Parts: sequence; C-alpha cells; structure tokens
Amino acid sequence: MLRTIDLRGRAVTPADLLAAVPRATAARDEALATAAAVVADVAERGEVSLREQAARFDDVSDHAIRVPAAHLDEALASLDPSIRGALENAISRVRLASAAQVPSPVVTDIGPGARVEQHWRPVRRAGVYVPGGKAVYPSSVVMNVVPAQVAGVAEVALASPPQRDHGGRVHPVILAAAKLLGITEVYAMGGAGAVAAYAHGVAELDLAPVDVISGPGNNFVALAKRVVAGMVGTDSEAGATEILIVADDSADARLVAADLVSQAEHDEQAAAVLVTDAAGLAEAVVEEVERRAAATHHAERVAQALAGVQSAVVLVDDLATATAFSNAYAPEHLELHLRDPRPEDFVNAGAVFVGSWTPVSLGDYLAGSNHVLPTGGQARYASGLSASTFLRPQQVITYDRDALRAVHDDIVTLATAEVLPAHGEAVTARFDA
Repeated sequence: MLRTIDLRGRAVTPADLLAAVPRATAARDEALATAAAVVADVAERGEVSLREQAARFDDVSDHAIRVPAAHLDEALASLDPSIRGALENAISRVRLASAAQVPSPVVTDIGPGARVEQHWRPVRRAGVYVPGGKAVYPSSVVMNVVPAQVAGVAEVALASPPQRDHGGRVHPVILAAAKLLGITEVYAMGGAGAVAAYAHGVAELDLAPVDVISGPGNNFVALAKRVVAGMVGTDSEAGATEILIVADDSADARLVAADLVSQAEHDEQAAAVLVTDAAGLAEAVVEEVERRAAATHHAERVAQALAGVQSAVVLVDDLATATAFSNAYAPEHLELHLRDPRPEDFVNAGAVFVGSWTPVSLGDYLAGSNHVLPTGGQARYASGLSASTFLRPQQVITYDRDALRAVHDDIVTLATAEVLPAHGEAVTARFDA
C-alpha cells in the first residue's frame, strides 16, 4: 500500500529529492481550465450560474443561496452541547494566538522633523470559504473567521456548499459555528462558483465583492483563487492535505502510522510521507499503516491516498539528508519525531509539530494555531492563514520644511539622473520665493 523509496548511499540534489515523491498534479492541471470557465460564467450570469452549479455538483435546486437568519438561529439552537463547548474552546484558543499576529504601529524618526509611521490596516470586507464535500468542517469556520475578526475586518461573509441531505441548506454545524462567531452573511454555494461570486459579486443576492478570499477547498476552489488573484487578495492555494514526518529510531511506529493515516482520510489525493534513517522503524510503520488503514472508517479513501505517487516511506542515510528532503519538499504539515528535533533547521513548512505529543490533529482543532496552510510546496514562499492575511501595511510620511530642505539637493540629483526633472521641480517649488 505505502511504497518505500531507498535513497541511501546516493548523492542527491534538491531536485532529486523533489522528484522522489511528486505531488498528485494531474487532477489540478485538469481543474484549472474548469475553474476558469466557472469563474467567467458566474461573472457573466451571476445567480443563474450558481444555481446550475448547485444542481450539477450538489444535486440541490430551489434552495436559498443567501441563508436566512432563521436558519442560523435554528442551527445553533439544535447544536449538540458538547460540540458547542469544543467549538467555543477552539475559538478562544485561536483568538488568543491570532491576536499575537497583529503588529503594533511603529514610528521611525528618520531625522529632525522627518517621520515615517508604519500602520497595519485591515481590509474592509472578507469572504471565507468552508468546504463541505467529503467531510464537515466547523473547525474551518473558526480558523477563517477568527483571524479576520482579530484583524479588524468590518464585514465577513461565509460560503459553504448546500447539502442535499439538509434540504439544500448549509450543513447545520457549519451554520451553528458561524452563528457562534456572530456571522450573519452566509451563502449556500460551493466550489469555484463561490470564489467567483466573492470576486465579482452577485447583485441578485445583494452579495458585494470582497477584498480578500480565504479558506481551504478542493482543487477547483484552490485554482479558482488563482484565476481571480489580482482582482482580489487570496490566501495560499490550500489544496489536498499533506503530512511529512521526519523520524529517527526513537519514534513510536504506532504513532507515526496513526498520524499518516489521519491525514490520508481527508482525500484520495492527500500526501502521507515518512522520511527516516531508521530502516527498522520504516518497516514497522508500513506494517502498522496497513493494519490501521484497513480498519479505519474511510478505508477506501485512505488506501487510495496511500497508494498514490504522492505518498511514500523514504529511507535516507542521515538526519541531514532528511532535513534537506523536508526543506525541498516544503510540506503543509511537518511532524518531528526525533531525539533532538531542532525545528529551527526545518525552514520550509506550513506548520511544524514537535514531538510525539503534538500531532497534526491537535493543530487541526485546538492547538491555537491555524490549520489553513500552504500545500504543494508553497510553504517555500507562502504562509498559513493568519490575522496578517487580512491586514495591509501602510506607510504614513510626515516631513516639515527643514526636513525636506535637508534632502532637497539629493532628490534633485536623483530626479535628474532618472531624467524626471519635474520630480525635482516639485520639491524646489516649495522653496521658491
């Protein structure tokens, strides 16, 4: 089920390491054209297009796309008290960690009478997306909405697919989580269509365009974000989930296997990778994975994910090579099951989980960290969802007469060098008698 790749005894480059365990890309390549067509259709036909997509993809028709307030009230009233308590705990923890992500204003005095202030301004309006296909994700409501609220976003809208089993409504647990967070603008729409609606707006639904779109989803959601990027801000393209575990012979094979299977249950394209210099551990993990995968609730889905090219056990000579592999791969989730973990060496990862008591599942729900993270190697240059996703740095510059006079000659010199004399003249004009 889970193949083993032996890189021991080989001199490998970062390119070799990446080629050893490729991502599952075929479905994403096919999805890009479809996502672009959906975005264009929603931009042109609005609500009609969204309803056709609901009928085609969700087997739902004649539903309320803009969710009535009564649906939110009913969902919260019927929410299981234990689920409500868990959600409230998650909200509290994520709010606390997100607050630490908001920078304080900084004032820099460049010289007498010369000041530059750095402020972080929230976007006015955000649209968050919560998936609803293979599973129900009230945790994603928390992970998207709380950072936006902490950042100070004035308007937060939420979209999630309509559910045939719930009469075309958004799943009630999603609605209840939205209500807990005070969200009143909710839409029953899914996939690339939801991203398109956020970017272009839908007048018939009184849905105004947003400034930033965030949230995980399938390939169509991720690639629709790529299509609308530049028109609106987006978070990273959070596609199929990934877990990379770096382990040595001190690791517990049972726990490593359990964590690999836990992420494989998300999606058939999920990537589950173990990198280790301990051959005995590798063998034990493969055996334990097969046992757990056969017994788990989503056995068929897990089996397909583990058998895909994107999943493997990789044997390496030493921890240095394992570290190099991780940094080249740039996983969404990285777990370190090591005697001396040294997380500072693992610079390319969406989130790093250190030690056997810190599984990815903790981060999915109650660590306080955010579970919307970059996939597909984007962790080399992109970060996970946070309050900063909804913030923009803005510089405020204030100079008085003497401060401008002090740099007058240099401004004129540089303007002349760039053959932009009017730039210099705009400064000189202030000192003409």
